[in-house]
Amino acid sequence: MSGVTRVTSVQPYWDVTFDADGDPDPAQRDALLAGARALTDLVVFSHGWNNDLSTANALYDRFYAPFPGLVAAAPKARFGYAGVHWPSMRFSDEPIPDFPHTAVASLAAPAPGAPDGPAAAAGAGPGLDPGTRAALAAVFPGSDALIARIAELLAERPPEPERLAEFAAAVRQLTGTAAPAGTAAAAQDMASDGAAAAPQLLAGDPAAMCDLLADALDQAGCPVAPAQGEAILGGLGKRVWDGAKELLRQATYYAMKRRAGTVGEQGLGAFLGQLAAAAPGVRVHLVGHSFGARLVSFALRGLPPGVRVGSVTLLQGAFSHYAFSGPLPFDARGGALHGMQQRVTGPLVAAHSSHDQALGVFYPLASRIAGEDESLLGFGDRWGAMGHDGFQALDGTPALTLAAALAGPFPGGGCVSVDASAVVCSGGPPSGAHSDICHEELARLVLRASKG
Repeated sequence: MSGVTRVTSVQPYWDVTFDADGDPDPAQRDALLAGARALTDLVVFSHGWNNDLSTANALYDRFYAPFPGLVAAAPKARFGYAGVHWPSMRFSDEPIPDFPHTAVASLAAPAPGAPDGPAAAAGAGPGLDPGTRAALAAVFPGSDALIARIAELLAERPPEPERLAEFAAAVRQLTGTAAPAGTAAAAQDMASDGAAAAPQLLAGDPAAMCDLLADALDQAGCPVAPAQGEAILGGLGKRVWDGAKELLRQATYYAMKRRAGTVGEQGLGAFLGQLAAAAPGVRVHLVGHSFGARLVSFALRGLPPGVRVGSVTLLQGAFSHYAFSGPLPFDARGGALHGMQQRVTGPLVAAHSSHDQALGVFYPLASRIAGEDESLLGFGDRWGAMGHDGFQALDGTPALTLAAALAGPFPGGGCVSVDASAVVCSGGPPSGAHSDICHEELARLVLRASKG
């Protein structure tokens, strides 16, 4: 643990670590179960894509920092705080706004004299930097040779189409994604966030998919090679390889999305059942960012019968805005989490931002399924993310601005959409404001939800 960033802004604080199958660290689990007995309220926060313990702890330390001052007004309340750790990854060219490189171990430090900041990160080059290669090796252990070949192809950018096909196959092998089923049921699962099938993006024609991703990078403000002269005598141009690196990113995120659901349902959900038995008087308030929002949401599905949590706050949730909805025109079964809001005694809040490019541009593109006849860049609302526009197709769901949520009456239960664009607004391409969540206003939002 030497050199690892520690959470010091709040006390008492506990780490709780789950592996990819949802199994918790026994010592951490037992420490939290014992300590929670002295609390009235426990805030449990799950990171989204992060590379290591230091990155997640830096996020938790900063997000939790306003809480002691805010809860001081309720002297009878005894708050505790926990940070969930699970094996996920973030590419090193996606800096967290206002986090210095020295504070986040997983961000690759620039070479002396090299440009810094979002623009530099977005144009970090076609290959894989050492930080990203190390992160891939950590979240996909035993794949060093495969990662080395992927990195080699990205660096060389060979013109032969068969090399791009080799790259796509290697990406699918690395991330455990297969060709989609191509059925209506598979399409429904993706649109409502069942995540049962791989999107077309990971199994369609590699050149066409990479070209689409290059268009999306253009839309997000990332530098890519110009479209003219893309193919020469049947060969591949640089623009396609610009999209190929994004293909690797999206395949990795797809694997993390599936993992978040597993860890949430089989890991955190079961743990919360143990917590309810060990400390029946404590109210649990779940907070999740990005895929961590999916993780804490799927924890609701894994709760033992009769167990409920006090509140849930989803920050830039990287999963379907229909996940909690009932029957839909394209899916009579409803969302993958339909009815799970009933396992929350207070409100279930989705904070969203229009400045989130990861969710506004790339998430819907990567969620499309083979066999659809719409343009991949004309996805409309069907493939949208909760962190981009809040809950959809949920009758009676209030839609509030952040200012109204903090100053006016706040719902005591049910689903609530809160537009946080006023503060979640900073960050460069390719992710935009996706990770811009460390604001006192969002801490206050969590506490408003906790009073439900």
